[in-house]
Amino acid sequence: MEEKEGSTPELRERKKSSSLENERTALQTLPEKTRDIPPMRRSPKYVLFQRFAKLFLGCLAAVTSGMTYALYLSTYHERRFWFSSRQELEREITFQGDSAIYYSFYKEMLKAPSFERGVYDLTHNNKTVSLKTINAVQQMTLYPELIASVLYQATGSEEVIEPVYFYIGIVFGLQGIYVTALFVTSWVMSGTWLAGMLTVAWFIINRIDTTRIEYSIPLRENWALPYFACQVAALTGYLKNNINTSVERFCYLLVSASTYTFMMMWEYSHYLLFLQAISLFLLDSFSLMQTDKVHEVYKIYLLSLFLGYLLQFENPALLVSPLLSLVASLMLAKCLQLNVKKGTRIARMMKVMYFYLIFTLTVMLNIVMKTFVPHKENGHMLKFLEAKFGLNMTKNFTMNWLLCQESLQAPSQDFFLRLTQSSLLPFYILVLIICLFSVIQAIFRRINGKPLKEIVTLEDGQIGERPEIVYHVIHTILLGSLAMVLEGMKYLWTPYVCMLAAFGVCSPELWMTLFKWLRLRAVHPIFLALILSMAVPTIIGFSLWKEFFPRIMTELSELQEFYDPDTVELMTWIKRQAPVAAVFAGSPQLMGVIKLCTGWMVTNLPLYNDEDLLKRNENIYQIYSKRSAEDIYKILTSYKANYLIVEDAICNEVGTMRGCRVKDLLDIANGHVVCEEGDNFTYSKYGRFCHEIKINYSPYVNYFTRVYWNRSYFVYKINTVISFQS
Repeated sequence: MEEKEGSTPELRERKKSSSLENERTALQTLPEKTRDIPPMRRSPKYVLFQRFAKLFLGCLAAVTSGMTYALYLSTYHERRFWFSSRQELEREITFQGDSAIYYSFYKEMLKAPSFERGVYDLTHNNKTVSLKTINAVQQMTLYPELIASVLYQATGSEEVIEPVYFYIGIVFGLQGIYVTALFVTSWVMSGTWLAGMLTVAWFIINRIDTTRIEYSIPLRENWALPYFACQVAALTGYLKNNINTSVERFCYLLVSASTYTFMMMWEYSHYLLFLQAISLFLLDSFSLMQTDKVHEVYKIYLLSLFLGYLLQFENPALLVSPLLSLVASLMLAKCLQLNVKKGTRIARMMKVMYFYLIFTLTVMLNIVMKTFVPHKENGHMLKFLEAKFGLNMTKNFTMNWLLCQESLQAPSQDFFLRLTQSSLLPFYILVLIICLFSVIQAIFRRINGKPLKEIVTLEDGQIGERPEIVYHVIHTILLGSLAMVLEGMKYLWTPYVCMLAAFGVCSPELWMTLFKWLRLRAVHPIFLALILSMAVPTIIGFSLWKEFFPRIMTELSELQEFYDPDTVELMTWIKRQAPVAAVFAGSPQLMGVIKLCTGWMVTNLPLYNDEDLLKRNENIYQIYSKRSAEDIYKILTSYKANYLIVEDAICNEVGTMRGCRVKDLLDIANGHVVCEEGDNFTYSKYGRFCHEIKINYSPYVNYFTRVYWNRSYFVYKINTVISFQS
């Protein structure tokens, strides 16, 4: 008896099959007479079939969820814009701002005589912005458009589907992959694909806060984030302890491929990977996972940065990125740490100073790289952050305009209210608190010298011992911290809120961890954890279905219509009346639409990653300021503009946020207002240009001639020969 009872823990630690463990445990609790009867064991074929059926059904549910979401987006887009019933010009007008620029280059690639010629024209582009030759592929990250154009022509889709449907179809398909990847991540963490179904439900219900696909289809993040979701799913599987060697190898390859692809699709991808690297660094520093796996991921980062640098036309932004500095510092510091492990005191001192060492090395290496590598790495963003946190007050138009953008402000109360109404936020907070406290317990166990458990059983109630859980807890805290400062970051954070909350309520280990803390004895904790892991998500799913499913079906049944006749008339006039060599000036959002719909050259673009383009936008916006006709004329002719377009919506804008109208920001930058704080600003002796030019009196008629107008737009030809009239 004693010998058998002493061997039980050893069997549990060595074997993975929970069914055999339960049978042996139950066998020992039986009377001796009954114990001699051989137990009924399931055959290996039955167990294999059961696992296969579970895997098959889970994969089927994941793929079905992704396809359903892609179909939902396509249907909603059609019903919202009545897309199939529109002419090509009206369809293109639905692409606004920077989205119009991306799609215009896709059109140019399809018109090119060959792929090589099309790529050359984009990399030496002098037909988009006047007096400026740009490498559009590098500056605007046009690899999605290159791939889409190749696929469209290589698959022979010209005779089957229109280019615009092929383009948006790829993006909607990627969103389906996005949802599938979130499904798989939650499934891998919880062990049940019920968590994946709940993740998808929360994602769709909160789609106004999880994605911007409804408002701007060609955005770089809509192309890139599905690959990042695949990378996170593969990384989750890779970080798990005691996984099959072939599965681990597959996850490693998927992490490598998706990391590189993600980096090629979005210019800001290395910043998001930087946050991920910080999460892995903390995971390794507290000895919560195998160090070798972390090093392998670091190598993936370095390889992706190297290949990205070469294939992105030697993009210096990747060399001066914080990701490269951090990973290089981590690997160097790890080598130093390994060399001093023989001495106990030195090793402990090194452990205490490890964080300081990493921080110092990272900063120093980044400064060195920026010193020797010529770059223009978004210097305006650093100025924006200084102004955002009140470190530097500025009257600069561009900085104040960025501060007024909704996506760059703190999230509103409506955001938290929406997440609460869908029950997502309360369950996320519950799951995060339980996981976070369990992780803290695991960290203290490592500090006290207890080794990392390779197998964490349900009876242990220590969900914080699982490295993939620790990674997601740290990652979601980092993303959430940024989302609390910048609302635009919610589109990165909220999808993982859906995934983590769904994993938690469907995980018996999380409930078991809670019951261990509560020391529950009235009911068997394992039995109650299993019941709650099925009952709670079922109740949540039923309530979500009852409340939100009718709303979704109502949205799909409503037939909306995109109606913008003024813009259609303007584009039609430009294509029919304006010379082919004409250059147009106006607001950057309108210039993007003109470039897409007409192909005419413009003076500025709605892109904010280039200082020269930002300066152009500020200068062209002066048409809504209190400047003289001569000043505006000099600005426009310096960019070789032939036509000026004044938008009535901007000139007569009634902003909801005080001081954030374009004309208010211009008046502050130009010193043409008297502020309440007592700044010594003076009134301008000139009226607002966009108002004065409509009156058609001297000196405005000397410089500009009105050639077209409708309710929204006024087009003026910029006179090449000035004739002064009395």
